[in-house]
Amino acid sequence: MANELADQVNTIERSLGECMIETASTVIRMWLNELGDNNPYEEALQTIRKTYHDLFVTWLNVDDPKAEKALNKVTGDAYQLADAVYADIRLKRGLSPQMHGFSRQSPDSILHYFENCIQLQPEDLEWLHDAMNSEEQASSALIAIMALTRNLRECFSIDAFITLIEGMTSQNEVVADLCTTNVITLLIHYDIRIDFFPQIQEAFLNALTAIGEGDHVFEVLCAFVDCSKKAWLEDFAMGMVPFSWMPPEVQKLVEMANMRDSVDLLQEWAPKEETKYMEELVNNLPDTWLYEVLVNGNEAKENTLAFVGLQCGYRDMMWNHPELGERVYRDLLRKGSDKPQDYVNYAHCLLLKGDRMMAYENYKQARQLCGSLRDFYDLFRPDRRALVEHGVPLDYVYALEDNLVVG
Repeated sequence: MANELADQVNTIERSLGECMIETASTVIRMWLNELGDNNPYEEALQTIRKTYHDLFVTWLNVDDPKAEKALNKVTGDAYQLADAVYADIRLKRGLSPQMHGFSRQSPDSILHYFENCIQLQPEDLEWLHDAMNSEEQASSALIAIMALTRNLRECFSIDAFITLIEGMTSQNEVVADLCTTNVITLLIHYDIRIDFFPQIQEAFLNALTAIGEGDHVFEVLCAFVDCSKKAWLEDFAMGMVPFSWMPPEVQKLVEMANMRDSVDLLQEWAPKEETKYMEELVNNLPDTWLYEVLVNGNEAKENTLAFVGLQCGYRDMMWNHPELGERVYRDLLRKGSDKPQDYVNYAHCLLLKGDRMMAYENYKQARQLCGSLRDFYDLFRPDRRALVEHGVPLDYVYALEDNLVVG
């Protein structure tokens, strides 16, 4: 049943991401039928469907420049309705517990509540907002921030999202960095929704201005990419921000505020499968609204982020940055790497730069390390399309493969 619900959520996300409100409303209709006749959402669904239908008719008859803005608004309304109904479905099916507040003196209670409560009250977020700006409650705030981030990945909430964004400007540097990292995570995770929630865009842009035009946030983004393929669950404090990465004065602040207990609790709580999730986020990063805002066509920033990603093993970044890929894979080979994939990657970058002779020599080395021709094909053939798409003539790719077979 849980898998079925996940599939329905995916259908809604894909549909609304393309403003296909009728398709999404079919799933919402199924959920309302399950909730019964006395559910409070019927009128909202009918209003959304009527608005969508009227917009569609308008588009067919009149070229109205305001129609797209109106469509984005009704799509955002559909997202919020789906979220509200989804929360009630989870409660009805027993997939989420009924929550009735938390003990502010108990780290475990704070963690459990902010991770699991799907109907957060305004006073909950007000407490968190105050805690993020209080030296005495900073430790509790760290726990709530991480738990709320996990919660938001399952149950979207504009108010909770904006609370975390506002935490980016906290005077407590540890809290601010943790909020920044988790806001980055959520912005990538919910990229498909961002266009339909201008209030989140505005809050984030305001936070960047308050911090200093985003340079520090870009540095945190680089650290996010850097730790995403490492054992950050064990090595990085608070699940995302490495204690050793913090400036000495911030480390001292953590110790003085007795926040190491919070760090230990969060590291013990963080699930092992998070690494795969983080890798998927980084792979999606170049196509996101967040990337556009933070990099904004700045070649130096683009290269910095690509270089960090390549060093961490995100090989897809080499297609648009072959010169950086060449540096990374050359260094790996000089340090003694004997992995065929590193030789193939290095050869790809050389080939994209036009150095066919050196590329061929490194492909040959990969071919010899693979042992069997089939193993080499498994490395080389999946990349043929990318080579052609990035300027290598198709006939040369096939000729190269033929020569390697003979060699």
